[in-house]
Amino acid sequence: MAGVNLRFVLDPVLTPELREQIVALWVEVTNAGGAVGFVAPVTAAEVRPVAEEAFAGIADGPDRLLVGYEGDRLVGILVICDNRFHLTTHWRTLKRVMVHPDTQGRGYGAALMREAERIGRELGLAALHVTVRDGLGLGAFYGRLGYREVGRLPAALRLAPGDDRDEVFMWLDLNAA
Repeated sequence: MAGVNLRFVLDPVLTPELREQIVALWVEVTNAGGAVGFVAPVTAAEVRPVAEEAFAGIADGPDRLLVGYEGDRLVGILVICDNRFHLTTHWRTLKRVMVHPDTQGRGYGAALMREAERIGRELGLAALHVTVRDGLGLGAFYGRLGYREVGRLPAALRLAPGDDRDEVFMWLDLNAA
C-alpha cells in the first residue's frame, strides 16, 4: 500500500515483552472504542486472561500471529485462527484485528488485512472470515477490502443492558479473480 511504512512479522516469538505489548495494545484499542472482545473501559488485568488463551493457541496450537511494526513500535496485530475442524481446513478466521488508535487513518488496518490476505493465498487457503460488531462502520471497511457480508446474528452481542448489536459475518473468497 503506497505511503504505508509497516514491517510485518508472521509468527514472532511470544516473548514476555511482546505479550505485554499486545495486552497494552488491546487495552488501548478497546478504550478507544474498538470492537475486540471487550467494552470500554477495560484494564490489562481484564484483558490478560483472554490474551493468554489466544497466546496458547499461537504458541502451542495451530493459530498464527501477524504483527505490524512502525519502526520498532508494535502498532497492529491479528490472529489467523485455525477452525479446529477437519471439514474447514481450507479457510481461516481472522481474530483480534487491531491497530493502535493513534495510527488510525494511515491505512495501517487495510495494510494489515492485505498482508493477512497475502499470507492466506501463500498458504493455499480458499477464504478468510472475520466477524464484526455492527454499528461501528466496520462492514464498510471490510467491504472496501473485498469482504462481503454472508450472514448475521441479530442482537447477538450485548454491550450493555439495552445495547444489543448484531454480529456480522464477513467472507473474502481468495479464489476470486
